[in-house]
Amino acid sequence: MITIKPLASSSRGNAYLLRASSGGPLLLEAGLPFKELRRRIWQEQITIADLSGCLISHEHGDHGRGAADLAAAGVDLYASAGTHGMLKLNTHRAHTIAARQQCQIGPWAVLPFEAIHDAAEPLGFLIAHGAEKLVYATDTAYLPVAFKGLTAIMLECNYSADLLSETRGRHPQIKIRVIRHHLGLDQVKKFLRANDLKAVREIWLIHLSAEHSDAARFKNEIQALTGKPVYIAGERG
Repeated sequence: MITIKPLASSSRGNAYLLRASSGGPLLLEAGLPFKELRRRIWQEQITIADLSGCLISHEHGDHGRGAADLAAAGVDLYASAGTHGMLKLNTHRAHTIAARQQCQIGPWAVLPFEAIHDAAEPLGFLIAHGAEKLVYATDTAYLPVAFKGLTAIMLECNYSADLLSETRGRHPQIKIRVIRHHLGLDQVKKFLRANDLKAVREIWLIHLSAEHSDAARFKNEIQALTGKPVYIAGERG
């Protein structure tokens, strides 16, 4: 069984730890300074050296800030060629992965897929460990693929259209960017309706906006839609 531990989930930084019954843990994102990332991993009673690797969805600081230092500490990084280029990860620890081409990271089988975001080559990930299958997607306008046999789901739920429209004092271009490059509540619902949820045990909503979201409302609406346990990851922002 895959267990999910959010280490950080906001516009200030994102990192999530996946553990299973065998093999080293897998880190999703490196969006914290290295010392803080290492401290939070230590709090889970594991060390940096225990990690099978780190998947990075795209180059923005709240997802890749600690990447170079992680590599220097001996952690293998997995990201698209575009992400590696933007982060200037010129190290043998930087492994290039591509959409729709499966790769193996220790005991974790990973199938990347395209995301829609204002980044060089953003990705989402379908991650399998034995019979367990988890989909992870963040910082994307929508999800262009559907999946079968999922047991866990981690989705950005950054905003809702009504809360975004009510926001005062923000430039209209910022709101347009949110809609074009982030996954909102309506898109999350569309994705969940389009997918096979029979085996899903848990749904995590991640990367909620401090201004344009309502954690309690989002949780209640997704639970009502799916009948599944829903969790909110970390601090909003």
